[in-house]
This record gives sequence, structure tokens and C-alpha cells, in this order.
Amino acid sequence: MFTHLVIGASGLYLGDMLFIAISFLILMALIAKFAWNPVLKMMSDRAKKIASDIDEAQKSRHEASALADQRRDALAHARSEASDIVADAKQSGEKQRATIVSDAQNEATQYKQNARKDIEQERQDALKKLQSDVADISVAIATKIIKKQLDPEGQQALINSYIEGLGKHES
Repeated sequence: MFTHLVIGASGLYLGDMLFIAISFLILMALIAKFAWNPVLKMMSDRAKKIASDIDEAQKSRHEASALADQRRDALAHARSEASDIVADAKQSGEKQRATIVSDAQNEATQYKQNARKDIEQERQDALKKLQSDVADISVAIATKIIKKQLDPEGQQALINSYIEGLGKHES
């Protein structure tokens, strides 16, 4: 009586339904046994790989950030060193300039002192020569005066001849 029982208007019989249900359960058991676990394992492995990749990407990002900070620090340090080198070079240049100026001033002072000494020596030599010439002339005049007592006209002639002799003697 129930063997031909029709469920609904679709035309499915109870026996077919039982067969389909049992087949479905067997198929589900086979899928669970052979396919579900490998799919779950594959999904789990994929999730672990994605998590690992995310962790590695974060680690790489942190490393890149640390390297960028190191590069910034190194660049700042290099700029600081360059500024120090430039400042040292300027300071060294100023010291050299001061030394050169000081040496030049000392040398100029030395030249001035040497020139003054040379001028003073020349002056002393000229004075000695002049004294010697005056002494020679005085002796010549005295000799002429002693040899001859002169009247005023003779004295004037003697002085004129002496002056003429002086001009010849200097040249």
C-alpha cells in the first residue's frame, strides 16, 4: 500500500527517496573521509601560509623602516661631519691667514729695521767722510794762511779758490 506512495505532485516515490537519501549519506561519508580532510588541511595550510606571509611582510616593513631610519641617521651624521669638516677647514684657513699676515708683518718690520740700520750706517759714513773732508780742507786752509798773511782782498781770493776747490773735490 505504501509502496507506491507519491510524495507531493513531483512524482517521487518513497523508495526512490530512501535510495537518494542513503546515497547522499554514503556520498557525504565518502567525501568526509577522502575529500573533506584534505580540503580542510589544504585550507589550513593556506591560512598558515597567508598568516606567515603577513607576519613576514610586517617584519620586512619593520626592517625597511629601521633601515630607512638608519639611512636618515647616517645622512644626518654625514651632514654633521661635513659641516664639521667645513668649519674645521674655515678655522684652519683663518689660522693660516693669520699666520701668513703675522709673518708678513714681522718680515716688513724686519725690512724696515734693516733699512733704518742701513740708512743710519750711510748717514754715519757720510758724516765721517764729511768730517774727514772738512778736516782736510781746514788743514789746507791753515796751510795756505800760514804760508801767506793776506790782506782783505787776498782773503777773499783765498776763500773763492777754496770754494772752487771744494766743488772740484766733491765731484
